[in-house]
Amino acid sequence: MTASSLTHRDRAVLRAVADGRCELTGSFLLVDGLCCADQFAGLRLTSAGLINAGSGPAALTTAGYEILAAA
Repeated sequence: MTASSLTHRDRAVLRAVADGRCELTGSFLLVDGLCCADQFAGLRLTSAGLINAGSGPAALTTAGYEILAAA
């Protein structure tokens, strides 16, 4: 995934993760305690290596910070 291939929604989710507003619970991404409207966003961004994998507070990986800065 490149900065130019990110959708506006992907960038918004990455910003929410960077702000500490997200949590991963299994395959679900919660934003502000609510399920993300895009049910595949968490999986897509985790699979791309932009968000840490696993349950708990979501955090950007180094690649996530870099792609968000480039976007």
